[in-house]
Amino acid sequence: MPAVVSAQFQPARDPAIGEKYHIEGAVALWNAEPSLIISSESLGIPGDTIDLVSDLGIQKKQIRELRLVLRPGTKHKFRFSYLPIAYDASSRVQREFVFNGQRFRVGIPVNTTAKLPTYRIGYEYDFIYRDRGYLGALVDVKYTDVEVTLDSPIGSEFTAQVAFIPTIGVVGRGYILKNLSITGEVSFFKVPDDLREQIGAGGRYLDYDFYGTFNVTHNAGVQAGFRSVDVEYSSDLDAGRLKFTGLYVGGALRF
Repeated sequence: MPAVVSAQFQPARDPAIGEKYHIEGAVALWNAEPSLIISSESLGIPGDTIDLVSDLGIQKKQIRELRLVLRPGTKHKFRFSYLPIAYDASSRVQREFVFNGQRFRVGIPVNTTAKLPTYRIGYEYDFIYRDRGYLGALVDVKYTDVEVTLDSPIGSEFTAQVAFIPTIGVVGRGYILKNLSITGEVSFFKVPDDLREQIGAGGRYLDYDFYGTFNVTHNAGVQAGFRSVDVEYSSDLDAGRLKFTGLYVGGALRF
């Protein structure tokens, strides 16, 4: 009788749980520490640098985030996220400053409203993809709509700017267990100084995100991580730096 040949036998693969999907939606609660520094000129009067946290009493609050991923192919992902960031505070001016051409003196009561919704639209290509992880590249656009209003007995002053910055980055994921993964991504871009001088505007964006996901099934998982978003913008004599850093928790559904 002929002998059985088993040289070509390979054990069945044990792929990770949570990677079979075409649409993924996630919601997170981000306990971010804000750092909000702005300046605004008007009528040729330069504005002072104002810290909305220490000068005007803005305090930390939870930020909701919505993420959506469309995955037409194993290595291709179209990504969207939305951060509806908004703060408000009531305080008295602690130090004299000029904002939007108006001088605010010590002791004046001020109601501060800061609306900073941030959008992210991009594409991810995972050039290395395995059963238990992947490594990819990111290309996306970050859009932050900045609107800060100061209401006081001397009047209402506001500044409105748009920070529209493209970024590139890297993303990677590895599975410690079949249903437990660690993901990290970093994206960055800075308008070159020469170009900033030519167009009279510029900006910088740094975003890094590290999180773990426990997948109960292919269709559902819970997440926890640490994220930092650092936005810097300038336009004519208006400028600002907005930074948010902290832990978050959330959940994801996949179909």
